[in-house]
Amino acid sequence: MKKLIKSIDLNRIKTLPLSQRKSLVQIDETARPWHKGASFKKFLDSLPNLLAGNHVRKVIAAMAAAAANEKVIILGMGAHVIKVGLNPVVVDLMERGIVSAVAMNGAGIIHDFELALTGQTSEDVAASLKDGAFGMADETGAFLCDAIQSAGHQQVGIGEAVGKSIIGNNLPYSDKSILAAGARLGIPVTVHVAIGTDIIHMHPQFDPAAAGEATHRDFRTFAGIVAALEGGVYLNVGSAVILPEIFLKAVSLARNLGYRLDSFTTVNMDFIAHYRPLTNVVKRPTAQGGEGFNLIGHHEILLPLIAAGVIEAMEI
Repeated sequence: MKKLIKSIDLNRIKTLPLSQRKSLVQIDETARPWHKGASFKKFLDSLPNLLAGNHVRKVIAAMAAAAANEKVIILGMGAHVIKVGLNPVVVDLMERGIVSAVAMNGAGIIHDFELALTGQTSEDVAASLKDGAFGMADETGAFLCDAIQSAGHQQVGIGEAVGKSIIGNNLPYSDKSILAAGARLGIPVTVHVAIGTDIIHMHPQFDPAAAGEATHRDFRTFAGIVAALEGGVYLNVGSAVILPEIFLKAVSLARNLGYRLDSFTTVNMDFIAHYRPLTNVVKRPTAQGGEGFNLIGHHEILLPLIAAGVIEAMEI
């Protein structure tokens, strides 16, 4: 026999005054309308003090404080940051002494070099893949493979070797190169390669042994920089797998060797949410101290916005 189900009696509901209920949004946290001709600082102040609006301001404050106190700020970046036109912003942050180290994946050296040589990059993959022409640019393969081989002779990492080669060959747009800026300013730019992911790995001149040795030097350099991250900021911009994994290992290495990494800020910026950056950058490394932020949005908007906010906050 079926049990009789009775309807809920709404007349027995207990209510409470709205004034006694906890509310997550307060009127003084809402956005302020824009006034024509106001400053960029006023724009930042006009953002709602809620969710990402509050997080953007906290990231800017953390970076400005770290730079003012001469703490480490590391920019980890995927090659898409270069492809959306942000080299001038990154180079400017390096020249101002705000960014103290850059880490990129293997594709980063390809797009940075091509910009430095020709002022253009990013081939049409769909158009060139059908006949096997994808990735076969002669100058890109020859220059970068030669630079990677020179890293072994100089006992340096890939980033430093390519940066020095760009400067040494006086490439036309070297002033826009992140790698050249690193070599010129003495700022470490480390390159973290996964064999088979980059077009130069198809080039007949590519030396996998030289690349492996040089990228391992870069990893050790990167781990040494991460070991000094206490009180600083690590940003992961547009790398979904490689750099989040490398950052996590570097944090573990530093702590294993006794370096203090208790309180620092991590930031992930990408236009979609990925598991590894959220876990390996934002959450796990800061679990025992510090704070992690996940900002969703296009690199070409978010990074210049935050860079401008830091510059304004530091008044430099």
